[in-house]
Amino acid sequence: MLQSLPMLDLLAAFVDIGSEHMHVSVGGNRPEVFGTVTSQLHALRDWLLAQGVHSVAMEATGVYWLPLYGVLESAGLDVRMVNGRQTRNLPGRKTYMADSQRGATLHMHGLLHAGFVPPADIRRLQDYLRLRADHVAAAAACVQLMQKAFERMNIKLHDVISSLAGVSGMAVTRAIVAGERSPEALVALCDVQIRRKKEQAVIEALRGTWADEHIFALGQALQSWDHYQKLIADCDERIAAVLPPHDDTQPPLPRSTRQTGVNAPEIARLREILAQMCGGRDLTKLPALSSYGLLQLIGEVGTDLSVWPTEKHFTAWTGLAPGSSDSGKRKKHAKRGRNRTGQLFCMMAQSLVRSRDIALGGFYRRLAARRGGLVATKALARKLAAWFWRVMVKGDDYVEKGLARYEEQVRKTREHALRRLAKELGVRAAEI
Repeated sequence: MLQSLPMLDLLAAFVDIGSEHMHVSVGGNRPEVFGTVTSQLHALRDWLLAQGVHSVAMEATGVYWLPLYGVLESAGLDVRMVNGRQTRNLPGRKTYMADSQRGATLHMHGLLHAGFVPPADIRRLQDYLRLRADHVAAAAACVQLMQKAFERMNIKLHDVISSLAGVSGMAVTRAIVAGERSPEALVALCDVQIRRKKEQAVIEALRGTWADEHIFALGQALQSWDHYQKLIADCDERIAAVLPPHDDTQPPLPRSTRQTGVNAPEIARLREILAQMCGGRDLTKLPALSSYGLLQLIGEVGTDLSVWPTEKHFTAWTGLAPGSSDSGKRKKHAKRGRNRTGQLFCMMAQSLVRSRDIALGGFYRRLAARRGGLVATKALARKLAAWFWRVMVKGDDYVEKGLARYEEQVRKTREHALRRLAKELGVRAAEI
């Protein structure tokens, strides 16, 4: 069947990527084998250029494809990263040689669809952001180790104050590691609001058994937490260096009343820089989208969302919209796995669950009552992703209409449905 399809590129190449070897086929011919060290990657690039190849496809295999992608991209070749499901071979015929030939044949006929790979500058920002996120997660694990040490000593400080990683919690923890044992002296280190409202409760929570082994574990966890805070600060410096400099000629943005998250990076004028990257559009006006959240999204998808023709293409790529699975008379939705961008939108959607005056919050609560919280979170995340695409591509302005107007629209929709049902049943509107 492939022989009857038109050949779009006789010199289309495909690389089957492994940790030690690269199998390359041009036009479905016998593959050449190269190593994975830098000199071998350069030899592979030179061989492709000598063959007259202009387009190369490769399967996204872990992180092994990234070095070769950068080498071929810098050589001016059209490099396409494809999903492995597109090149799946027949059972019993899977070998490196056969896979590379089959992939080249499919690519030659135009049957491989390129996946999204952000530009090189966005990939650099993405690496720093993902590394920073790993450090934040590791620091959170250190806080859990501190809580465990306190529990072993029957000290309930983390049950009385809101956050052990806050200013008061860390001040008390450092004093305990330094040798302070008096509850009255420790509570004096807390914030004035805590002393005024919870002083006696904190004093009682700080009475425990001061075992040496648990104090040692607490000190180890504190040292690790400080270490990761230093790594996070170093990542913030690198991220600030990757971002474009702020244009002082642009007028300042209106002050935002939205609070900054505890894990947000310490970067001066971050909101203005992000608006500058987005063509002057302040996307933090969207519900639940903070400066840090917008920075993470840009690190995943960049600022040019026109690669997705419509918002439906974008939400499908994020995994927030279901796929289709039609077979005969059976039609059903197929689940899609959410990528990192989809997971970010889901986390943002969670922040609107208890919102009071936002229409999208009312949408979540209305859907959650019928379908459950997981379905409602995904549906709300899809709405946020669609609005993100509209603002970035179409330049639409998001206007918050409020919860009251949303509930009024829902009431009118239900009333219209009820009148239509009454008409079908032959019931007069006055009898409803």
